[in-house]
Amino acid sequence: GVGSVGTRTGAACLRGGGGRRPAKVHVRCVLSAESETARARRKALGGKAAEAHASSGKADRAEAASAPLELAPLFAPKRLRVFAGSSVRELAAEIARYVGVAELSDVALKRFADGENYVKIEQSVRGCDVVIVQSTCAPVNEHLMELFLLIDAARRAHAAQISVVIPYYGYSRADRIVEKREALSSKLVANLIVRAGADRVVLTDIHSAQSCGFFDIPVDHVYGSPPLVQYLETKEAAHLNEIVIVSPDAGGVSRARAVAKALNDAPLAIIDKRRSAHNVAEVTNLIGDVRGKVAVLVDDMIDTAGTICAGARLLRERGASRVYAMATHALLSGPARDRLSEEGLFEEVIVSNTIPVPPERSFPQLRQVSVGRVLGEAVWRAHEDFASTQFL
Repeated sequence: GVGSVGTRTGAACLRGGGGRRPAKVHVRCVLSAESETARARRKALGGKAAEAHASSGKADRAEAASAPLELAPLFAPKRLRVFAGSSVRELAAEIARYVGVAELSDVALKRFADGENYVKIEQSVRGCDVVIVQSTCAPVNEHLMELFLLIDAARRAHAAQISVVIPYYGYSRADRIVEKREALSSKLVANLIVRAGADRVVLTDIHSAQSCGFFDIPVDHVYGSPPLVQYLETKEAAHLNEIVIVSPDAGGVSRARAVAKALNDAPLAIIDKRRSAHNVAEVTNLIGDVRGKVAVLVDDMIDTAGTICAGARLLRERGASRVYAMATHALLSGPARDRLSEEGLFEEVIVSNTIPVPPERSFPQLRQVSVGRVLGEAVWRAHEDFASTQFL
């Protein structure tokens, strides 16, 4: 039909005969102002008078068909919407502010009497770049189900892209099969997130970096250590040359080495740990010298704190002057609070806010540092990449 402005895709507007179909791009067909005038005249006139102006209308349509095509600013850039689950709303608000979104978008999160979750997005997200922020911390299964429903709601609301930011990825420790007939939980959760409709995932210090390969969509693996290292540098500014970075086990050496490099190539020590069962570990030996040094135990998470506290006692026995614990994810399950708050064990326990710490789990030595800027930067770069490819 003939109108003042129409929109269509480049595949429809630019298709040529016999040749290869051009790439699909969004364009605006700019029609002449005369066609709108002719349309108004035909509507105002009736009977024979309308027929008299028919030829004029055809000329206008012919002129409109030959009008040039322009890129529509309507499609560039896509709008950005940030939604938060119930687990880390404060962190999600920080991310939203960093990317220039004044406040979190509205979403209804309810739980029925029988325990079922209900999710409804309260505003239009059609054609938007949607970001969903949700940590799958305790209660893990409820937060996971809430995440799946948020993704599904955004997909059914015609979001152009769905980016899922998971500051703490639950089930990440079940990343390999140790015994026969075990479930590979980390891979299963990744499959469910992809199947729900996510287009991109942002993770923070996942337990094993190779688990990023479980996803069949792009994954941005963000390290949460930079703000923690910056805090430690400020805290121990006068003793930076005395710092020794300690890995609590052989598996965390690469993580500890990265932190040591960020601290002007600080010396590295390794604790020999043997695990006899889940959440049960035995510290047997220390590789490296910590006598008279500021020892910093670096790990990705603190769960029941058995491993890191045993390591701290060993470091004290070997002559460390001060001992710090540094971890991205503070699960602080079970006896963790009592163990970490033991008098004279740690100077401070430095963690991030990927998991909210309720008042009943807090203790005097705990210091929580925000990773909102780190995650916000990852979200913004993903959004810029998405917006810049809309016309390709």
